[in-house]
Amino acid sequence: MPSYRSVADLIAEQITAGRWAPGDRLPTHRQLAAEFGIAIATATRVYAELKRTGVVVGEPGRGTFVRDRSVRLVSPEYGPGADTVWADLSITQPFSRRRSELLRAALRELATAGELDAVLRRPPPGGRPHERRAAAGYPARLGIEAEAERVFLTSGAQHGLDLVLRATLAPGDAVAVDELTYPGFRMLAEAQRLDLVPIPADGDGPDLTALAQACARRRLRAVYTMPTLHNPLGWVLNAAARAELIALARKHDLLLIEDAAYAFLADPAPPPLAALAPERTFWVSSISKSVSAGLRFGLLVTPASARNALSRIVRTTMAGPSSLVTALAVRWLSDGTLADLEAASRAAAAEHQRILRRELDGRPMRAHPRSYFAWLPVDPGQRMDRVAAELSRRGIRVSTADLFATTPHVPHGLRLAVGSLSPRDLPNALAVVRDVLDDIPL
Repeated sequence: MPSYRSVADLIAEQITAGRWAPGDRLPTHRQLAAEFGIAIATATRVYAELKRTGVVVGEPGRGTFVRDRSVRLVSPEYGPGADTVWADLSITQPFSRRRSELLRAALRELATAGELDAVLRRPPPGGRPHERRAAAGYPARLGIEAEAERVFLTSGAQHGLDLVLRATLAPGDAVAVDELTYPGFRMLAEAQRLDLVPIPADGDGPDLTALAQACARRRLRAVYTMPTLHNPLGWVLNAAARAELIALARKHDLLLIEDAAYAFLADPAPPPLAALAPERTFWVSSISKSVSAGLRFGLLVTPASARNALSRIVRTTMAGPSSLVTALAVRWLSDGTLADLEAASRAAAAEHQRILRRELDGRPMRAHPRSYFAWLPVDPGQRMDRVAAELSRRGIRVSTADLFATTPHVPHGLRLAVGSLSPRDLPNALAVVRDVLDDIPL
């Protein structure tokens, strides 16, 4: 009996050879099993593998379809075709004219402040003690009281998440995630061979009843969550739901991995999980979304019990951000520059959301009023890959739902990252989105 991988490879080759065209519906699971002499469960794994690799898309109640490969699952900032994109609505980054000026001034100040010798020396794992003490002031403003030894300086939030998984979990461990979640975490989990357990959404947050049922069915080790401004759905978990989630975590001894990458945009918000359950919560944040993704700097606050394990893992990967970037970030954390940039980002995001609502008036969407992005459902008859492909042909890049999905069947939707365009250019890009949605028949 052939393996599911060999069948998946063969179907991918047949699609490339033209047996099926983009948009064609593939055989049902039962038909596929009969054609290749495999079990229906194996056929299910075949389609799951094809979906994971971007060859097909699954639609609940309709079947499995060949994906239009002309639209990318990720957003390459570089490479072929990058110069044909005039509006990239797939990358979440702040629009700001001040960042370059601030960076130039900060570099001049560092150059004359007598700190260059320290910048040239390799920092200890997790950061120098005085830098960790200064950085601890940032989560403290959110109610997370952590001594400097529990604060690790990282090369961005992705590095922080990687450290947490390496330090606390083993291959085969089960981690609860949202059905639509941050793709960077999903890729880390796949690389470390973790078993992701999708939890459906229930209004403005995960369905905690479904999470409790998942805990009853099997042993879960952790929950990955974005309680304060979820990517891509934009929700903010209310105080009661946070308390219920923590109660579940304590009852079933779950670790909580709190991704706060966008939390600064939702200020004010309920207290972070790390402030309410510090004994089991790993809090991860960065300056990528408020300042620049090019300055790789982030913070990881760890439970006291995991501090030594994190220190060991840091030594085996990379010590942390470069000393120069750390010096810049700590200076901005301490002198109020970062707080000013965050406030400016919130104001800019609110303006971008107003433009979005105006230009796509009447269309259903989900977004926080101060978010860099919005979730735009697409009618299954239009197919999100067809919409994204047509937008790409018109010079607009967007993210489709399968980039965020952790389930075989993916809801049709697009994430529009509107934060990086100027208020002058954004209406033009959204006009193209509106026209494409109007032009493609149901």
